[in-house]
Amino acid sequence: MEAAFVESGTTVDKSTASSFQPNLKYLQFLPQITTIIFNHQGENARLSSFVGAIAIADLVKTTLGPKGMDKILQRISEHDQSISVTNDGATILKSVNIDNAAAKVLVDIAKVQDDEVGDGTTSVAVLCGELLREAEDLINQRIHPQTIAEGWRLARKAARDALDASTRDNSADDAKFREDLLTIARTTLSSKLLTYDKDYFANLAVDAVMRLRGSNNLDHIQVLKKAGGHLRDSYLEEGFLLDKKIGVGQPKRIENAKILLANTSMDTDKIKIYGSRVRVDSLNKVAEIEEAEKQRMRQKCDKIMSHGCNVFINRQLIYNLPESIFTENGIMAIEHADFDGIERLAAVTGGEVVSTFDRPDLVTMGECDIIEEVMIGEDKVIRLGGCKSGEACSIVLRGASSHVLDEAERSLHDALCILTATVKDPRIICGGGCTEVLMAQAIDRQVEATPGKKALAMASFARALRQLPAIVADNGGYDSAELVTQLRAAHAAGKNTHGLDMYNGTIGDMLELGVAEAYKSKLCVLLSASEAAEMILRVDDIIKCAPRARQEGY
Repeated sequence: MEAAFVESGTTVDKSTASSFQPNLKYLQFLPQITTIIFNHQGENARLSSFVGAIAIADLVKTTLGPKGMDKILQRISEHDQSISVTNDGATILKSVNIDNAAAKVLVDIAKVQDDEVGDGTTSVAVLCGELLREAEDLINQRIHPQTIAEGWRLARKAARDALDASTRDNSADDAKFREDLLTIARTTLSSKLLTYDKDYFANLAVDAVMRLRGSNNLDHIQVLKKAGGHLRDSYLEEGFLLDKKIGVGQPKRIENAKILLANTSMDTDKIKIYGSRVRVDSLNKVAEIEEAEKQRMRQKCDKIMSHGCNVFINRQLIYNLPESIFTENGIMAIEHADFDGIERLAAVTGGEVVSTFDRPDLVTMGECDIIEEVMIGEDKVIRLGGCKSGEACSIVLRGASSHVLDEAERSLHDALCILTATVKDPRIICGGGCTEVLMAQAIDRQVEATPGKKALAMASFARALRQLPAIVADNGGYDSAELVTQLRAAHAAGKNTHGLDMYNGTIGDMLELGVAEAYKSKLCVLLSASEAAEMILRVDDIIKCAPRARQEGY
């Protein structure tokens, strides 16, 4: 011990040190002291979880609603200094570097919401944060987390019943159902970059989704971004657009196309063994080797042409020799269609991606009525019209810069996802904070008949739900306390379709204002946020796990 103190620069008085003797009577209290330490550790763990999750919710809550603000995401990588401007909750949370365990739970539920429905990513994180904020107050009142969780489960059931009762379904009437889809698309785009052209883009998104005819495969809808022009210059192309080039000297237009989709190497076959060398004693033999390589490529091209195709699309590069062979035979060859592109092409043309060409009878060719080269702005792209899968279409986005185009694509993707979810489950509900107040009202009614401390937890759940319209009003610069109390009074008077009119700073009838949301989106927000908050609430300790031990020999 003396050596350790001397090394750290501390002098040791040996007379004092030698006179020190441990007091044995205090050792009997060591187990109690250890227990106290771990109890404090549990409280600190819960506090850490609450602080991290609430911080994440506060980070994104200013982006909520039609008057929400945007965030600039600046990458700090040495090789990537790019920025993006967005108010999409999932995009923001995926970009944040997080070390807090509970905060990662909020990021995960936002990702799941984005994958499952496409919209409501900010709402689910904010609702979870507000629930945890209410739970923190209850725990300070010495209410056990299990009691709070039990009350939340009762409140969640009451809220879901109220949500189910408020839905309406017009799927039996095509005209009314299309109008419902347009209303949902406009509501979704109201909080996005495209809000000022929401009518135009809502029609564009609904037309694209209705072409899917119930298949709900978004791979059939391609979004192509081309810088230049204005957002209003965007349009829906009935067909499939491929941002690639046709080979030199090959036909630029082919009708009744038979398309062979491939993922194969079209460079010269060489000896692909690392470190191998070929030694020859004359240049003639070098020429013979080169000729043999070319002959193998000619044989491969002959096998491809034996399939009877007039269009060949390859995921990999096509080198000069095979390109000239295809040109001589009048075949259109398109190279370097990336993996996503070749898979999407297979889906829309009805073909298969092949790598070997020995059995033409087992290969399914893609088909379309016409393939031609068209101009978009200053760029040439390849258009595939009349595809075998008739629902295929492309949305061409125009915009002033890459940042505008990226955010427009995210906004449109959210609208397309929520529309396809609505086609699967056609029930819709009123937006504008209407359903949140409706669910909170139903919970409050049940609180009056619930004995015990569970009632306090249920009341906190209702307060958290009412925070969502309050945050939306705050983000618009309005008096949230005034608007939310007016909204509660309207619902108490039986006006169950009233919500926030964010363009006039008042409350109004959401049916008349045309503000609607998908039932599935709101249900996912309610269930995901409450379950995640309950899981974080149960935490009483954070344990750092040891890294996985490596096995010997690896």
